[in-house]
Amino acid sequence: MRLHAKAPCRVDLAGGTLDIWPLYLYHDAAVTVNFAVTRYASCLIETREDARIEMYSRDTGASEGFASIEELIAAPRYRLPLVAYQLRFFRPRTGLRIETDSEAPVGAGISGSSALIIAINAALNRLTGAGYSLERIREISQNIESQVIRVPTGSQDYYPAMYGGVNAIELKPDGIHRQAIPVDFEELNRRIVLAYTGAPRQSGINNWEVMKAHIDGDRRVHRNFDQIAAIAQAMRAALEKGDWEEVGRLLRQEWAHRRKNAPGITTELIDRLVEATRKAGALGAKVCGAGGGGCVFFLVEPGAQEKVVAAIERLGAEVLPVKVAPRGVQVKRLSE
Repeated sequence: MRLHAKAPCRVDLAGGTLDIWPLYLYHDAAVTVNFAVTRYASCLIETREDARIEMYSRDTGASEGFASIEELIAAPRYRLPLVAYQLRFFRPRTGLRIETDSEAPVGAGISGSSALIIAINAALNRLTGAGYSLERIREISQNIESQVIRVPTGSQDYYPAMYGGVNAIELKPDGIHRQAIPVDFEELNRRIVLAYTGAPRQSGINNWEVMKAHIDGDRRVHRNFDQIAAIAQAMRAALEKGDWEEVGRLLRQEWAHRRKNAPGITTELIDRLVEATRKAGALGAKVCGAGGGGCVFFLVEPGAQEKVVAAIERLGAEVLPVKVAPRGVQVKRLSE
């Protein structure tokens, strides 16, 4: 059997970090707002006639192999832990080769690893006949990623990979609920610019520092997250109305508050990009993910994309062409 799965990465607009349990329980009506983009993580699984397990990452060039799933499970460490931990969970009854790829630059902050986990888990769910629902796959994916990075993870990154489109991730005591936000994708596409600064960041560490400060009762951090939660609620409403000026204002406001939460969330290059693009027609900007480098999202005036792109490239950052990805994870069986 040959299976191919792919899932889109995401850009977060507002309410990030609140999606880490239990932070959202301390803020009323907590929500995270994000959208899927046409940068994909993918995997190809081919079964073998023997018991051997082969893993290969096309984008990093790393590879690893084991004589059987039992040997993989018994191994003390892995070169490709993101794949190995998922194989440990699903325990396929046949040997296989799994090849992964990602269109997200390393450390970009657009959830390339989360999209890859969703793609792999969806494919292994199909291969093994485990029968998990998409929401259960999200829960499994989140738990496995936490096992790999050794700190708590948030939930928002998986939903664009699961469903595509523009999302409100509602974070409530009774659980996590995804609601599609009815946005004209072409209108949003006219306003999107995404830049990669070339500086990887460590989201697990940044988020963990903020989370610890929140749990330890840092009132300043708690107040900032109250404001971030309110901004996210307003962002959802602005998107529903198609009020792009308000979306831009809220994006600026969200970034201003987020910078207060942890040192190192911005860099000199990011600050220069935000200032230069503002003059070129950007309505607002913010770092994707936990910051410290990676990607920066810019919401721009219609017709200003070329000027904003030129300003970004003059400062040495790389523009990543993207649009809204309308669909989430897809698994296809390929012909033999």
